[in-house]
Amino acid sequence: MAAEGLVAERIPIASDHAGFEMKEKLKARLVALGYDVQDLGTNSAASTDYPDYAHAVSREVESGRAARGVLLCGTGLGMTYAANRHAHVRAAVAWAPEIAELARKHNDANVLAVPARFVSEQDAAAILDRFLNTAFEGGRHQPRVDKIELEGEK
Repeated sequence: MAAEGLVAERIPIASDHAGFEMKEKLKARLVALGYDVQDLGTNSAASTDYPDYAHAVSREVESGRAARGVLLCGTGLGMTYAANRHAHVRAAVAWAPEIAELARKHNDANVLAVPARFVSEQDAAAILDRFLNTAFEGGRHQPRVDKIELEGEK
């Protein structure tokens, strides 16, 4: 959340058709919390291809234009498969706040994937909040995170 006089963190968010309704709710929550939300689609519940949206958010994180991003689809799985193809992107599916917290603390996850068909609106909000408010612990976890990067990309 941005303090007075500071620039708000920009958070790109996207979903496929299965996550559209929940995306709209989480987008409103992010705005209410003071984030600069970049909605990269989809813009309706009409059938779409999840990789298009996963790549759009992941390019923002990969390039450094955004530090973190949020993706939604039915299970969260397809989004993470596509997102994790990008260098420096560590996307994690979180179905409970505790999973989001551990993904941040231990793995420095920078893209949250929400399984919209398997969590309630209340749970999705709690998952998002925990993702946003948990810092990476570093320490013993840093060498493990470093090993995630492909050898040729170091």
